Formats: sequence, structure tokens, C-alpha cells
Amino acid sequence: MDPELIKDCVHCGFCLPSCPTYVLWGEEMDSPRGRIHLMSQHVEGTPITPEMAGHFDACLGCMACVTACPSGVQYDRLIEQTRAEVEREHVREPRERAVRGLVFGLFPYPRRLRALRPTLGLARRLQPLLERAHPSLGAMIALAPVPGRRQRLPARVRAVGERRAVVGMLTGCVQNEFFPQVNAATARVLAMEGCEVVIPPHQGCCGALSVHSGRDDQARRFAKRTIRTFERAGVDTVVVNAAGCGSSMKEYAELLADSPEWAGRARALRTVDLAEWLAELGPVAERHPLPVTVAYHDACHLAHAQGIRAQPRELLRGVPGLSLRDIPESDLCCGSAGTYNIFEPSAARDLGDRKAERVRSTGAQLLVSANPGCTMQIAAAMRRAGGEIRVAHTAEILDASLRGVSPSFLDAAGGKPRS
Repeated sequence: MDPELIKDCVHCGFCLPSCPTYVLWGEEMDSPRGRIHLMSQHVEGTPITPEMAGHFDACLGCMACVTACPSGVQYDRLIEQTRAEVEREHVREPRERAVRGLVFGLFPYPRRLRALRPTLGLARRLQPLLERAHPSLGAMIALAPVPGRRQRLPARVRAVGERRAVVGMLTGCVQNEFFPQVNAATARVLAMEGCEVVIPPHQGCCGALSVHSGRDDQARRFAKRTIRTFERAGVDTVVVNAAGCGSSMKEYAELLADSPEWAGRARALRTVDLAEWLAELGPVAERHPLPVTVAYHDACHLAHAQGIRAQPRELLRGVPGLSLRDIPESDLCCGSAGTYNIFEPSAARDLGDRKAERVRSTGAQLLVSANPGCTMQIAAAMRRAGGEIRVAHTAEILDASLRGVSPSFLDAAGGKPRS
């Protein structure tokens, strides 16, 4: 934990109303300034106690406090440093260690996730038993979507019309295995906007889940492999359609700062979010009408970590016939936060239910999100409330409009959500 970064906090309290856990519980130690106070205590010699680790674990890492802070406190760097320290020093109880080992031995590995797909039906039937064994196991099953039909993407997708750029595309882990239709839509949209899309096969995890959970060694291994993969593919710009992945890849140089060579290679690889890239490139393909009312959800690692708010909305407003509605409390996290909704299921459930209520208040037919974790979290919360809503990625909306087709997530007539 960097003492100089800790000193930047003047304990003004502007962060309090932006912090989801403080909003839920009103506890000072579960606010950003409270956690910074605990960090300061540790730097001054206090060991990490189970209670202290619990307050750090309860942080979603949503970075809303970074947006709210008038003093420029780099809480994002502080909490990642702190989590790495917790993983080094704090001894977790055996059941928790086992669950964490399962999650980080499974989720960052696409092939292992792929092998899990056929077992999900059985796992859902066993959910009550798994819930009793450990709440995190029950949460994993409750969140899991019905996997989309597997779609094999070619190693290269040619630009439609004049080629305007050549870009790489990250396929991701959860995105690739549970939402393959999003990756397919992303490649088509990029191609229709004049991009030649390079999709290296056998991609691995970018390291986002690991770095956000303090597993720095694992994150560095994944980061180096990702950099090497796109270097070999011959691209220097990588388009990412998952907010958490894009946020982490943009910070590769900091993650790999101990190795000047790797930090330099990280800086040479430009990472851009899909909406950010399309807004920068400018539209050339014709948009066809899509008559639907959409509620757009700001993923925290897109809005707060990357500062990308206007671009997705501009792209959606550019679709004829689409009506866009903002969600109340849009800056408050939905409770997904990478693996948070697995390791802290109770708090995540409360935040998910709160977000679902706000989504329902918009009266929208369709929820649009740019992060797979948010998609699963809000969809699960809507199911609990007994009012399912269709969910799509920004790329799927654009893909349907550019191709002039009735998308799978809407009825052909009237734009009504499928039941």
C-alpha cells in the first residue's frame, strides 16, 4: 500500500453517497475513506485482522468513489494494492480458500468453462444442496445464464467496403463461453464499419478477475500472454467488448511496471472499448430502424474506471426508432463487480435487487449492458422479482440495426420482448 497515495485522502466524505456498501449499511469502515483509514493503520504496523480483511473484501471495487472524489484520490490503485496485501498476509478459513481456489481455477480458463457448460442443467437441479454446502456455490448457479449456441469465429474478418482500420478483438472468458453471440455481433459491427478484424484463436484470460482480487502473479502471467498473443497477430489496437477486461488491459503498464520491457510492450498495445472505438471512428454503415425502448446500464468499469458514458448512448441514439431511457441511480453498482457476487452473495443480492427495481421503473422493454457480469447479475435479480427483462449488449443492438434484421432478443412484430 503506497503511503503517499493514502495521504491524498482528506476524509471529506464526498465518497460516502457514491459507495454501494456505505449506502447499504451506513458503516464508516465500509466506505472508501474508512477503508483508507484501515490501510493507513496497516502501513503504520497494524496486522491485517479478519475484521480488517472483511472490510476490504466487502469493497466492490466499482470506482464510483474515484469519480466522486474532489481530491483525486487514486482509490482504484489503493484497493488493488490492498487486496494483493490481503492475499499475501491473511489466512482465510478452509471453506473460503476452497471456493476461491475453485473460482480462480475455473473462470479464467475458457476450456474449463466450456467443459462446464453441459453440467449446468444438473447443477441447477442441485442448487439447494450447493447453497447449503456454501452460499457462493449457490450464487454461481443462480447467476449462470443458459449458454448461447457456440459460434466459431474466423481468425480474420474482412472489412465490408473500404478498409478503414485493422484491429484485434478480445474474445474473453465468460463472454466467449456464455455470450458467444456478443462476440459474433461485435466482429460483424466492426467489419460493417470498415474494420478488418483479427481474432487470434486460443485466446486466454486477460487477467481482469485476478488483478481485481489481489492475485497479482496470476494476473501478470495472463497479461503477458495476452500482449504476446496480439503482438504475434500483428495488431497494435485491440477492441474489447467487456468493461472489466478493457479496464484491466488499459492498466497493463502499471501491472507490469516491475519489468520495463513488458511495461513498454503494454504501452505499445492500445486497448479501446467497442463503443469508444466506434465513436472515434465515426459511422459509415446505414442504420435500419429498431423500434424498441431501451434502458442503458452503465457498467462500473466502463463509466468509472474508463470514463466512457456518452459514447454508448450516442451509438444507441443513432439507431432509428430506438427510444433510450436512463436508469435512476445509474452510478450505483449492480453488485456484480467481477467475482463479488460469488464471494459476497448477500450484499450483491441486495444491490442487484435495488438495481432491478430501478430498471423496472424505466418501463423499458430491453436492458442494454456492456459487461457480461452485469448482464448475469441484473437478469438474475429480475428473475427473483418475477419480472424478466430481455438483455442485450450494445454490439447486438448495432448489429441488428446495421443488418436490418429482427434480432433474436425481440419479437419480429412490434419490438416486444420474448417471454
